[in-house]
Amino acid sequence: MFKERLNARWFALARWMCKVFCNLFFRLSIEGRENVPKTGPLILVSNHQSYLDPVLCGITLKRHLWFLARESLFSNWFFGWLIGSVNTIPVNRDKPGLSSMRKVIDKLKEGKGICLFPEGTRSIDGRIAPFKPGFGLLCRRGNAAVVPVLVDGAFECWPRHKKLFSRGPILICYGQALTAEQVSNMSDDELAQSLTDTLRQMQNRHRTTLGKKPFEY
Repeated sequence: MFKERLNARWFALARWMCKVFCNLFFRLSIEGRENVPKTGPLILVSNHQSYLDPVLCGITLKRHLWFLARESLFSNWFFGWLIGSVNTIPVNRDKPGLSSMRKVIDKLKEGKGICLFPEGTRSIDGRIAPFKPGFGLLCRRGNAAVVPVLVDGAFECWPRHKKLFSRGPILICYGQALTAEQVSNMSDDELAQSLTDTLRQMQNRHRTTLGKKPFEY
């Protein structure tokens, strides 16, 4: 119990530090926080534009979230300890192990929130790639509500081919939640396609309001 309270306090401190960092270097716009359930099992499903995305998805919410990251990121002892200390579960991206999946499902059954990036890797051009459908099982087994999260602008600030970030505007938009009942009535492929389409539409609406050319999908 003491360790759990300590971890919660460290997570809150780390989130605050990340929030200060992001507000210093980026012009953040946040929309739709009211769409995120305050309690109960939750999965945030986001597109993946940059290294910043897990931080961006979590700093604007009061809920403590859990994240998944590829096993290779844990190979460096310090970085592995650091991301592990802020609720990150290692997973083999090519062959997700049962132990990792059980950890995620257990967290959901405890009423926790999980943040996923079903594209599997960062975007090469800012566009949203089709989501891989494997996360549907986690949603159903965890009886979780699912909220689509759009991150846009992070690609321009820190694209995958650059070592350092640059300043710029970034949007974090939380879309309308799918209830656990709605998710249970969808196949893995239907859920993945629905969320891919939703986030692409959200992205192009945002780009249009900024006077940018919408992506063609």
